[in-house]
Amino acid sequence: MQSKNEEIIYTYKDKVYLNITNKCPCACTFCIRSKTDAIGEASNLWLNHNPSLDEVLEAIDNFDFSDYNEIIFCGYGEPTSSFDVLTKTARHIRKTLGLKIRVNTNGLGNLINGREIEKELCSCVDAVSISLNCSNAEDYLKIVRPKFGIKSFDEMLSFAKKCREQTENVTLSVVDVIGETEISKCQKIADSLNIPLRVRKYSE
Repeated sequence: MQSKNEEIIYTYKDKVYLNITNKCPCACTFCIRSKTDAIGEASNLWLNHNPSLDEVLEAIDNFDFSDYNEIIFCGYGEPTSSFDVLTKTARHIRKTLGLKIRVNTNGLGNLINGREIEKELCSCVDAVSISLNCSNAEDYLKIVRPKFGIKSFDEMLSFAKKCREQTENVTLSVVDVIGETEISKCQKIADSLNIPLRVRKYSE
């Protein structure tokens, strides 16, 4: 049973988000969840367990989406770590609410799930945003600190490429704290994959 002191749905800067898991294979040096228990209008994004599909759907059914046109899978965890809940929830949203659906992901979903998930993911969401954050595997290992090791960087790029084959609505993102030189290098990678790069302002 979900506690009232933790939140599956939260809002931030006029956007509405789904926090469906706290599981994540990374420990990014700049991750906001290492500094605070919540962001935006949320009071606590730490969950006492991975919410079931029924719990997520109940939260959606009890939320007023009338002021929003998009819902984003992004919380204090990696959404593809709860892939079955993600896809079934996305289909429910598409069927009942008609909102645009975006997933913010670290791009390691294939490693997390032990299989290729790009086609299934892109079939039930409208857009995929993938965290790039570094221009090479060595720095990625130091900054993102994925549990899968040095292969993670190339796996993330492969994931982005395969998502791009499924849909045009794919974006790579970096956080501005990496600096202009690194951002420029990441831009070249994004250009080589024919994927737009978004530079996100880091929020304390």
